[in-house]
Amino acid sequence: MVNRIEKNGLSIDSKLVDFIESEAIPGTEIDAEKFWLGLSKIVEELGPKNSSLLNKREELQSKIDNWHLSRRGQVHDAEAYKSFLIEIGYLFSDAGEFKIDTANVDPEISKVCGPQLVVPIMNARYSLNAANARWGSLYDAFYGTDAMGDLPPVGSYSTERGDKVIKQAKAHLDEVVPLNDNNWDNIISINVSDGKLKLASTAGAIQLKNIDQFIGHREKNSSISEIILVQNGLHIRILIDPNHIIGKTDIANISDIVLESALTTIMDCEDSVAAVDGADKVLAYRNWLGLMKGDLTEELEKGGKNIIRKLNEDIAYTSIKGEIAFLKGRSLMLNRNVGHLMTNPAVLDHQGLEVGEGLIDAMCITLIAMHDLSKSSGIRNSLEGSVYIVKPKMHGPEEVAFTDEIFSYVEKILELPANTVKLGIMDEERRTSANLKECIRAAKSRVAFINTGFLDRTGDEIHTSMEAGPFLRKGDMKSTEWIKSYEERNVDIGLECGLQGRAQIGKGMWAMPDLMADMLKQKIAHPKAGANCAWVPSPIAATIHAMHYHKVNVFSVQNNIVKGGPRGKLEDLLKIPVADGHNWSNEDIAQEIENNAQGILGYVVRWVDQGIGCSKVPDIHDIGLMEDRATCRISSQALSNWLHHKIVTEDQLMEAMKKMALVVDGQNIDDKNYIPMAPSYDTIAFKAACDLVFEGRVQPSGYTEPVLHKRRIELKKKLNIY
Repeated sequence: MVNRIEKNGLSIDSKLVDFIESEAIPGTEIDAEKFWLGLSKIVEELGPKNSSLLNKREELQSKIDNWHLSRRGQVHDAEAYKSFLIEIGYLFSDAGEFKIDTANVDPEISKVCGPQLVVPIMNARYSLNAANARWGSLYDAFYGTDAMGDLPPVGSYSTERGDKVIKQAKAHLDEVVPLNDNNWDNIISINVSDGKLKLASTAGAIQLKNIDQFIGHREKNSSISEIILVQNGLHIRILIDPNHIIGKTDIANISDIVLESALTTIMDCEDSVAAVDGADKVLAYRNWLGLMKGDLTEELEKGGKNIIRKLNEDIAYTSIKGEIAFLKGRSLMLNRNVGHLMTNPAVLDHQGLEVGEGLIDAMCITLIAMHDLSKSSGIRNSLEGSVYIVKPKMHGPEEVAFTDEIFSYVEKILELPANTVKLGIMDEERRTSANLKECIRAAKSRVAFINTGFLDRTGDEIHTSMEAGPFLRKGDMKSTEWIKSYEERNVDIGLECGLQGRAQIGKGMWAMPDLMADMLKQKIAHPKAGANCAWVPSPIAATIHAMHYHKVNVFSVQNNIVKGGPRGKLEDLLKIPVADGHNWSNEDIAQEIENNAQGILGYVVRWVDQGIGCSKVPDIHDIGLMEDRATCRISSQALSNWLHHKIVTEDQLMEAMKKMALVVDGQNIDDKNYIPMAPSYDTIAFKAACDLVFEGRVQPSGYTEPVLHKRRIELKKKLNIY
C-alpha cells in the first residue's frame, strides 16, 4: 500500500514528499509549504482546464469520425473536408506575421547545429553517458561499428582495421579542415608557436586552408597534447600522445580525433520510460536532480573493474591569444515532461482523483533545475540561466498556450523571472502540424525547439482518420505527399517565425543503432533539409552524425530555403494516406500484420514485465530497432485500423499475436528476467499487447500509455511492489 501525506488538500505519495523536502528543496531557498501550496493551487486552477482540453480532443475526434462515416463510399472531397475542419475549430486561421522573441538561449540551441540524444532519465548510467556524449572518439566510432562497411573482427585489437580507421578519419579531416596542397595523412609534426598552428610534412611546412579554424591547444608536461579546430561551430580535438598505443605508431603521434558530438540531450520523463507511480517518478526526479547539481554518479563494472561514472568537467585550453578558455564538457540537457493526457497516482486531488502528470512534472522538474540556475561556476548546464522543457503530444495552439500558462504559474510560485523556462514543441500530432505557426505564436517568448516525429505523427494520422478507410502499409506511408509536406512545413514555418539563431528546428530519430554505415549515408539528409538538430540513439551515433554537420552549413541551407519560399502545402498535409483500391495479397497482409505484432510484443513485454520504457528490440528479421511508445503507437494503430476495416479478422490477428509471441520468447531466451508469453498466452504483458491492438480504436488519440500504465500497475500489485 502507498503511504500518503496530506498537503493543502492533496494526498501525496510519501516517497515524493520525502524526496522534495529532504533532497530537492534544500539549496533552493524555496519554502516547502509554499511549494506544496503552489502545487495545490496549480491542480485546483489548471486541472479543470487540462480536462477541458482533453474533452475538446474527444469532441473534435467524434465530429471527424462522423464526417467520414456520413460519406463512406463517396469520393473524398478535399475542399469540403478542409472547410469542415475550419468550421469545427480544428484548423486555425493565420493571425499574421510575427517572430519569436525567446531570450537567454544557450548557443548549443541558438547558434550551433549538431546531433541531439534522447535518453530515458530513469537509467542513471544512460543519462550520464548521454550527458558526457558532448565529446566522442571518431576512432572508436569507426572501429567499433559498421560505419566503414563491416564490423570489427572478434578478439584483440586488429592493426589492419586500426590503420583503416585512421585513414578514414584523416580523410574526413581533409574534407572539413583541409590543408594547403597536402593532406592529414602526410603530417609528421604538430606544434603551436605564438598562438599559431605549425604543421609539417616531409616536404616542409603546411598550413590550414582556413587558418581561422584553429582556435587553441592543450599541453601536458610542457608538450602539445592536443590542438582544437572548429568547423561550422563544432569543435574537433586532435589528440597527440607519443606514448599511446595508437599515437606511438602514428607519424604525427596523433592518438585520436575527438568530435564535439551530442550538443544537446533530452533527458526523457515521457515516451522512453515506464513511470507509473510515485516511486517511479522519484527515481526520474532524483536522477534529474543529480544532473542539475552535477553530482550524479553510477557505479558499474567495466573490464573486470568497478568504476564510478560521473559528469565530465569542462575542458580548459589555451586560446590563440594565449588566454585560458574552456570548452563545455557536457551536452546541454533538456527535460521532456509528460504531455497533458496522463495522470499519476503520485498525487491525488481533494476528490481522491489522480492529478495530471504534466502538472506534477512542471513543478518538480523546474524546482530541481533551480540548483543549476543558482551556480556561477563548476559543472553547469545552462550558462544563460534557462530551463529547457520539451513538451510532447500537444494538440494545437490552445494546448500550447495552456503549457505556457502552466510554466508562467510555476515561475511565479518559484519566484523565477518570466520565461526562464524555455519550451520545446513536439510537432507530432496532426492538429499541431496543421496549425504549427499558431502553436509557435502561442508561446513565442518561450519557444526554443520544434521537432518532427514521424512515428507519433503517423499514429495520430491513423487515429484521427480511422473512419476514412484502411491505411497504407506502414512502410509505404514514408513516401506519401502528406509526410513530405509535414517535414517541409516544420522547417518552413520555423524559419518564417524567426527560429533561426534563437531555437532548434529538429528532425526525428535514426532507429537502427547497429546500422551506422546506413546512417552515415542517409542521415546527412537532415541537415540538408535545414534541420539544425536531429535525434540519434547512442553516443557513438552522435559522433558519426556530427560528421554531417561538418559537411553541411545548416544556416546557409536555411537561408536558401527562405529565399526559395514555402514548400510544404497544407492541402498536401491534409491528404489522408488511405489505401484506395488496394490489391494486397494474403502474403502481403500476413507480413504486415506479423511485423507490427512482433514489434508491439517485443516492446510491451519489456515495458510491462521489467519497466523498461525504451530499448533495442530485435525486429522480425533480428535487426535491433530502438522502440518506445511512439513506435508502439503507430504499430498498434495500424493493426487497429486494418481490423476495423476488415482487412484482417479478430481470429487472424490473435493467431498472428500468438505466433509472434513465440518469436519474441525465442529472441529473449537469454534474458534471465524474461517471462515467456507462450504457451499460456495469459500473461499480463501479452494481454497488454492485445489490448493495444483490439482496443486501439477507442484509446484516446490512439495513445498506448493508458493501457501500458494499467497493466504495469497490475503487475506491480501482483509482485507487491506497488
